[in-house]
Amino acid sequence: MTLSDLTGWVGRSRTTRDTIDQAQLEKIAATFDCQVPAEAAALPPGWHWAYFPDITPMSGIGRDGHQALGEFLPPVPLPRRMWASGDLRTAQPLSIGETVGKTSTILSVEEKRGRTGQLVFVRVGHEFAGDRGGSMREEHQIVYREAPVPGAAPPEPMLPSDDADTSITLTASPVQLFRYSAVTFNSHRIHYDADFCRDEEGYDGLIIHGPLTATLLMDLACKQVPGKKLTGFAFQALSPLTHVHEFSLHVRRISDTSFSVWACNHRGELAMTAEATMA
Repeated sequence: MTLSDLTGWVGRSRTTRDTIDQAQLEKIAATFDCQVPAEAAALPPGWHWAYFPDITPMSGIGRDGHQALGEFLPPVPLPRRMWASGDLRTAQPLSIGETVGKTSTILSVEEKRGRTGQLVFVRVGHEFAGDRGGSMREEHQIVYREAPVPGAAPPEPMLPSDDADTSITLTASPVQLFRYSAVTFNSHRIHYDADFCRDEEGYDGLIIHGPLTATLLMDLACKQVPGKKLTGFAFQALSPLTHVHEFSLHVRRISDTSFSVWACNHRGELAMTAEATMA
C-alpha cells in the first residue's frame, strides 16, 4: 500500500463517550501508588488516558497486541509503532463523575526517512467535551517504523542541554507496567511480554509506556506550583525506557507559569522532553 493510499484516511473521525468514574480512578491511583482524588475534584493531568479505551475483540488484534490497522487508524505496512509526541491543552479539567464525549480525527499521514529507515507519522486530534463543562484538546503523533536490523548501530544518544532545578530517580516494575496496561486497556506486547521485547523488538526489557512517563512528568511540573492547574503539556518521545534500569525525571523553571521537564535513562540520555504551562 502506497502513501497516497494511506492519505485517504485523513479526515476520518469517530466519537466515543466515557464517564470519569470513581472505580477506575481508584485503579489509576493504585497503579501510581498515590492518594485517590476526592469526589468532585478535577481529574489529575494525564489520567484521562485511562478512559475512552479502544475495546477490540481478540479477532481484531494484530501480532504486536495492538488493534489491527485499517479500522480507524490507516493500515501502515510497517511492523513497529509507538507514540512519538503529544500536545495537550486544557481549557477546563475533566471532573470526577463527569460524562465526556471524545471525538478523534485523523489529521495527517506523512512519510519520512530516518536513521533507522522508513518512517510514517500519523497525527491524530482529540476533542473532549464534558457535560459539566470539562474541555480539553489533544494531538498526538504515532510513528511507524521498520523492523530492527540485527547488529545495527544504535542511534546517537541525545543529552540534556540544561541543568535541572529538581530531579528524582525512579524504577518501574513489571507489575506496575502490567497494571498500567490493564487500566488503560493497552495490549501492546512491548509492555508485558519480555520475550517479544527481546526477540522481536530488540530491547533489553519491557518498555515503559510513553503516556506513563508523560504523566509522571506532568505531576513533577505541577508539584512546583501547588494550587495552579496544568493548561498545556507538549512532549516528544526520543528513546525508550525499559524496566531493567532506573530512570530520572527533571524539571527547570522557565517562567512563573512554564516549566521544562525531561526524562533520562540510566546513562543520563534523553528519553522524553516536554514543556508544561500552568495557570
